[in-house]
Amino acid sequence: MALETAFLTSGLPADVRLDVAWDMENAVREGGATPAFIGVLEGEAIVGLESEDLVRLAGSGTKLSTRDLSIAIAAGGSGGTTVAATLFLAHRAGITVMATGGIGGVHRGTGSPDVSSDLLELSRTPAVLVCSGAKAILDLPATVEKLETLGVTCIGFGTEEWPGFWTVSSGLGLRQSVDNADQVAAVWRESRRLALPGALLVCVPPPPAQALTEGESAGAVERALADAQTEGVEGPSLTPFLLDRIVAHTDGRSLAANRALLVNNARVAASIARAIED
Repeated sequence: MALETAFLTSGLPADVRLDVAWDMENAVREGGATPAFIGVLEGEAIVGLESEDLVRLAGSGTKLSTRDLSIAIAAGGSGGTTVAATLFLAHRAGITVMATGGIGGVHRGTGSPDVSSDLLELSRTPAVLVCSGAKAILDLPATVEKLETLGVTCIGFGTEEWPGFWTVSSGLGLRQSVDNADQVAAVWRESRRLALPGALLVCVPPPPAQALTEGESAGAVERALADAQTEGVEGPSLTPFLLDRIVAHTDGRSLAANRALLVNNARVAASIARAIED
């Protein structure tokens, strides 16, 4: 099963990235599946990065979406792959199941919305993606609406609500939920029988022991957004800035939740990969 690598280059603080990668890898192996980290290293798209490759990649500081792949490869560059790029490369390599933390989505703000290419890739690439909803810094209701418009099948795993990334619930209901990996596998098999064009998005709440409350998460996000506006941070620098500030505003609890959900999602994805194979 596939694992994205954008968290190694921009999604987590540098001092914890590799530890989280090893924990995710171990969780997949303990679940009986084979982990395949995906990324671009020195002009080569690699499905199944080795440990030393991950160490080198963690220092690149670059994340690559699908649109960036050909440019980076032609230039001999390196970078961690986003959900979109990882889905594309995993499908190309014949891998069905993938795990991540939170997907990209519709950014907050007025006027013409900034929408992550993760959503487009989910609408056109047949795969099973395990996540904890969309990143909490995004506009979750707008993201859910966009997924519905694009026709992406979304189900809860042990929940009837969209997770709020760091939070177990968000107040937004899911149309369908399942309780175990075998049920996910059954949905996936029907999706393939019908030849549906897009992905199956499996939404898993973060472990309750590390999860933030909805109020705590919302308050930290609002404070971080205010910080960004005050300091004039925007564009590609905005997301890592917000995540760093939220870690500070939650006294590190958002980072603990992020680590826990990444490892848990890898574990759940491994069980789904096994169920599909069986």
